[in-house]
Amino acid sequence: MENKEETELLVEAADVKEHAKKTIQKIKEKVKEEDPKLTPSLNLRTILGGDFLTADMVRRQIWLIVLMVLFTIIYVASRYQCQQDLIAIDKLEKELLHAKYKALSSSSTLTEKCRESHVLEALKQNRDTLLHISDQPPYIINVPE
Repeated sequence: MENKEETELLVEAADVKEHAKKTIQKIKEKVKEEDPKLTPSLNLRTILGGDFLTADMVRRQIWLIVLMVLFTIIYVASRYQCQQDLIAIDKLEKELLHAKYKALSSSSTLTEKCRESHVLEALKQNRDTLLHISDQPPYIINVPE
């Protein structure tokens, strides 16, 4: 009977040893240096924990992510440049408007000073001049060629 019990114990020990070997082999197959696969359900914990960033899916899409970041940088830079150009355009339009008003004002002042009444008044005030108003109307001199 002891012999039978010992044999059963040895068989049982061998079964446990074999089962342990199989379990260790399965664990070795599962444990690798690679990142774990992303679970089908993407939840808040994996996002906040950053687990999804090391997943194989993100590694495969890294060039797409780089391209998206590059396009975002280009978009922001071009928008900034466009805003700077609009500010410069507004400044130049205000300067142009100011120059137009100044030219209009100068033209108005010149037109006022060139009127015949103002010229006659200036001649009267300046008595030492030889200029005076003509009594005869102007006439055309024809020169033969």
